[in-house]
Amino acid sequence: MNHEKHLLVIRFSAMGDVAMTAPVLLALAQQYPDLKITVLTRSFFEPMFSELPNVEVFEADLKGKHKGIFGLWKLYKELKALKIDAVADLHHVLRSTILKFYFRLAPSVSFIQIDKGRAEKKALTKATNKVFKPLRTTHQRYAAVFAQLGFSLDMSKVKLLGKQPLRKNTLELLGSDSKRWLGIAPFAAYKGKMYPLGLMEEVISSLNNTEKFKIALFGGGKEEVRQFAAWQKSYPSCICIAGKLDLGEELALISNLDTMLAMDSGNAHLSAMYGVPTITLWGVTHPYAGFYPFGQDADNAILADREKFPLIPTSVYGNKMPEGYEKAMQTIQPKDIIEKVIALMD
Repeated sequence: MNHEKHLLVIRFSAMGDVAMTAPVLLALAQQYPDLKITVLTRSFFEPMFSELPNVEVFEADLKGKHKGIFGLWKLYKELKALKIDAVADLHHVLRSTILKFYFRLAPSVSFIQIDKGRAEKKALTKATNKVFKPLRTTHQRYAAVFAQLGFSLDMSKVKLLGKQPLRKNTLELLGSDSKRWLGIAPFAAYKGKMYPLGLMEEVISSLNNTEKFKIALFGGGKEEVRQFAAWQKSYPSCICIAGKLDLGEELALISNLDTMLAMDSGNAHLSAMYGVPTITLWGVTHPYAGFYPFGQDADNAILADREKFPLIPTSVYGNKMPEGYEKAMQTIQPKDIIEKVIALMD
């Protein structure tokens, strides 16, 4: 396949999964500058790709006009009009498999689906006879799809995105002083991946008392906003970002952070997109499953104690928590987090 082609990349799903495509697509765009790339995803995620050269987003309206089999047929017809030469399915779910079936009507279009490594992940997460070893990363699995389409990638040579300009309302929100900027994203989709809020408050209190940092709190949802409002009231260094900025503004702010502290969640992957030093806290999940933020030092991961909780990882996504394992993250001491943050920030 020559490189003056139009490649469709499919990735729906959650923010973290979509964010993990960014470094790989950046490598693809940098190493194949004549390649036109269209990403099929939710329109909400478009700001993630706005700085990537030769990359455009095509909206998948899966709850509206592209819903169901007939909606996917309509989507296929719209995509066909774009003169797609090849498809990289980085999701490999029922919807994308149906699209694969439709694309067979255009036999000249190569269609490669990701190998998710389901058997390996099952072996890693099972309770008995667990095979505890590092699996291929999600970034490597993405890159393998492009390699099968004739676009081999050297991920060690990717040049990540740098700091993005901040808009006026962001600067007004954060104010101007010489303090360094720390992002904290304390929430996750499942409780098994979330550091207890009482312990997180100890971390925030200690960092606030140093008077060295401005702490931007990232998240969403009413409960999270209420928690952030309470912390902002108690700790002058804290600023609630949730609900104050759109995604593009939030990404620009993240790109300007000195450090991000996050769970095994989407915000960790967003900060890694920009090469921001990112500390991650791991409960019932584990980096061995392949979801570690791209390009981050392995020492930036702080893990729950597997000697006390040997079934970790209990699942790939953190949605399975055996009895008693809700206490796994309590084995991570606030002082260890504080020391790591200060070491990276200084």
